[in-house]
Amino acid sequence: MVAPAPPAVIPLIINGQEELTSTTFDVISPYTNEACWAAASASSQDAIRAVEAAEAAFPAWSQTKPAVRRDILLKAADILDNRLEKNAELMRTEMGADVGASQLFVVPLAIRMLREVASRITSICGSVPVVEEEGQSAIVYKEAMGVILGIVPWNAPYVFGVRAAACALAAGNTTILKSSELTPACYWALTRAFQDAGLPDGCINLVACRPQDAAEVVNAMIEHPAVKKINFTGSTAVGRKIARTCGQNLKPCLMELGGKNSAIVCADANIETTVKAVLAGAYLNSGQICMATDRILIHSAIAQPFTHALKSALSSMSPPTSPPPTLVNTASKTRVQRLIDNALASGAHIIHGEPIPTESNPKTAPSASGVRMPPTLLGGITESMPVWQEEAFASLAATMIVNDDNEAIRIANSGGYGLSAAVFTEDLRKGLSLARRIQSGAVHINSMTIHDEPVLPHGGVKNSGWGRFNASQGLEEFLVTKSVTWMD
Repeated sequence: MVAPAPPAVIPLIINGQEELTSTTFDVISPYTNEACWAAASASSQDAIRAVEAAEAAFPAWSQTKPAVRRDILLKAADILDNRLEKNAELMRTEMGADVGASQLFVVPLAIRMLREVASRITSICGSVPVVEEEGQSAIVYKEAMGVILGIVPWNAPYVFGVRAAACALAAGNTTILKSSELTPACYWALTRAFQDAGLPDGCINLVACRPQDAAEVVNAMIEHPAVKKINFTGSTAVGRKIARTCGQNLKPCLMELGGKNSAIVCADANIETTVKAVLAGAYLNSGQICMATDRILIHSAIAQPFTHALKSALSSMSPPTSPPPTLVNTASKTRVQRLIDNALASGAHIIHGEPIPTESNPKTAPSASGVRMPPTLLGGITESMPVWQEEAFASLAATMIVNDDNEAIRIANSGGYGLSAAVFTEDLRKGLSLARRIQSGAVHINSMTIHDEPVLPHGGVKNSGWGRFNASQGLEEFLVTKSVTWMD
């Protein structure tokens, strides 16, 4: 099925119908720092209509046979597969991803996730426990919850859209996606794939809005009685606000929030393997991934050769003739510049890269070359520096030298985040021991911190959130358990 071209104004999708609104906002492409298209901006009334559409569709969809739901989701995956290049192009236009991140990583991963969750639908089942009282029996059901609100970010839109919507749909729920204002066309394309696969009207609804309206629109949906659960992927700061509203309304929420992810390089690490994995983890998708490697902890015994290898590899991966990686917008670039400036003023130094170009340099100003930032690696970092404590979400990483593994663990566990980590060692027994001590939702031994695949539960601890996407745990998040007893 041919991919539809994005309209001049990206619409809302409510009850199967594309809708325009009286208010729109421009979507700015970081490639040009200019508008690529506009998008319809939902009001709180529009959002409530989306909830009501999902509520009306829920009874029929929740009673649809598992095999029917499975086949619709598998067809949606096939449609996404057929439209892979076009959908990846939308991602590049809206958020500046390169071909590797969009066409070879994010979109294929979303398709694999969709097929995986579809394959699990027919395995949803309850249990028949043996109860204490003679003459009494019981059964435990697993049932759909109702309407699920998914609030999704911009940096890997197809993956996050599948996680938020497909897992809910697979369990028999209906859903609303509140898309990022930075990538509305990507979420429109994903929603269209579900519709074209035969998903009944109202089962998936799509709303986007201007940033200044987001709190009102989101709160209206959370507070609606039909919405039974919220899942959110995004920053910890916004997650706190959403969790607060969920708590006030006694609504459960699934949160996948920010990360400040550490790679521990042990004294016996294979330098060649480790350098490749660390740099991939730090700079894939311009570092704009919640699992990206922000902090590199290097054992003092190999600090000198390892740092030299990092510098050499960075020089070869970013030749002067290649354009620097793209960041999503100028606000992100300004924030990262402040982190770098603060670190340099406090005694840090640049191992690789150069100060971010500013508007005073017309050759490299955003209006001339888009929103770009060269891969930057800092050394001489201390734990008190904001660059060590705050999520960078850019092509920026920092190194610190440690004297032993215990110090590395202490520093890795410092700060509020706990999403992903990596350990590099030739001793698997030691690697497993260190992994047990790291406070993180995932630890990867001898591979990069960026690792998300359908069969692995994904989520964090501490300020990185709670709950899990993916695999059986991800499906369980969208089911409610009901116990029924009877006298024989």
